[in-house]
Amino acid sequence: MHLNQTNHHKKNILVVDDTPDNLRLLSAMLTAQGFEVRKALNGKMALTACQMILPDVILLDINMPDMDGYQVCQLLKADEKTCDVPVIFISALDDVVDKVKAFDVGGVDYIAKPFHGAEVVLRIENQINLRLLQVKLQEKNFLLQEALDNLKASQVQQIQNEKMVALGQLVAGLAHEINNPISFIYGNLQYAGEYVQDLINLIKAYQQEYPKTTPKIQQIAKDIDLNFLITDLQNLIGAMYRGSDRIREIVLALQHFSRHDEAEIKRVNIHEDIENTLVMLQHRLRETGDRPTIVVVKDYGNLPLVTCYASELNQVFMHLLNNAIDAIEERMGSGEWGVGNQFSTCQIRIYTEVTDLNMVKIAIADNGPGIEESLRSRLFDPFFTTKAVGKGSGLGLSISYQIIVQKHRGNITCTSTVGKGAEFAIEIPIEQQER
Repeated sequence: MHLNQTNHHKKNILVVDDTPDNLRLLSAMLTAQGFEVRKALNGKMALTACQMILPDVILLDINMPDMDGYQVCQLLKADEKTCDVPVIFISALDDVVDKVKAFDVGGVDYIAKPFHGAEVVLRIENQINLRLLQVKLQEKNFLLQEALDNLKASQVQQIQNEKMVALGQLVAGLAHEINNPISFIYGNLQYAGEYVQDLINLIKAYQQEYPKTTPKIQQIAKDIDLNFLITDLQNLIGAMYRGSDRIREIVLALQHFSRHDEAEIKRVNIHEDIENTLVMLQHRLRETGDRPTIVVVKDYGNLPLVTCYASELNQVFMHLLNNAIDAIEERMGSGEWGVGNQFSTCQIRIYTEVTDLNMVKIAIADNGPGIEESLRSRLFDPFFTTKAVGKGSGLGLSISYQIIVQKHRGNITCTSTVGKGAEFAIEIPIEQQER
């Protein structure tokens, strides 16, 4: 039976036997069948030969001096380079052979001496065909895994696109609906303040012109504490004016955050976008019954305007800042923080700079519990999360990775020390080429 040469090259067989006659016999037999044969007289030579050229099959004698076949096979299986090469043991019929051990150390078959040519060739061809099937299976598994990864990435991108559209429309709609009444309130408060001041001036004029009022008016003035009312009314008007102005700022931040009505790519002030995102998160930064206020420390560098997909970059800021707040709350909930503890201050630090490679770097660090090294390599995988069930979807960082790496041609990394917090750093080019 001859070897099927469909793979356009001779199969390489390494024969290991300390008896030269056996080597010559096997070499002649296999060469005649179309194999390329190499020979080794001992285990050390066999290991060296495998490192030089990886064989397709190894015929390995069991009984050899210094290093027997079992030991050689164990060393082959322990080496990542040679572990997948099929090993067929050979030994004389009258030798005491531990066949169980032969398979335990990684052998795939066993041939007894004296050799029968057809049997040897058939067993070798069987192992070569099995190896080819294994390789094909591995390739298919790789392709399937690749297809699964692509599907997950596509799902994340679809979720991100739908989320961005929905969020943009929702935020823009809310901002528009809030903007109309607040503009009316804000605009009319100025007139209301002027009218109140006119009425106060009128009352003061009455007090000056008619210092001796009737008992009824005196009683009313006493009941309402007129002097306090006049002072507090002016304070109330000022407070309402400041409150409505704050709402206008929040509406403006909502519009900037969504950028619903702007071009997809444009030059923006990164610091303004970070500030707008922080406005959106004020409710999460305030003091609660479980923790003090989260202090945001800003260490802003001198950044130029950056060409980017602004609304999507805002999403990254939102994800990273939300994660930082979650981390701080997780540590606070674990009871590690307490009075006098070095971590008793809840803090997020935002650092920006232009790097030597002309990239803009934005780093967001928290003093939460940190992330174990074994988990950091999976942080950006779709649907992977370190949060408790119901606390996270595992999409935020994956979406952020796609936005930064794939869309902005930048990079995003995480550094962390367990017990001391984590820092996420993103870098994007100052200029982007619109796709």
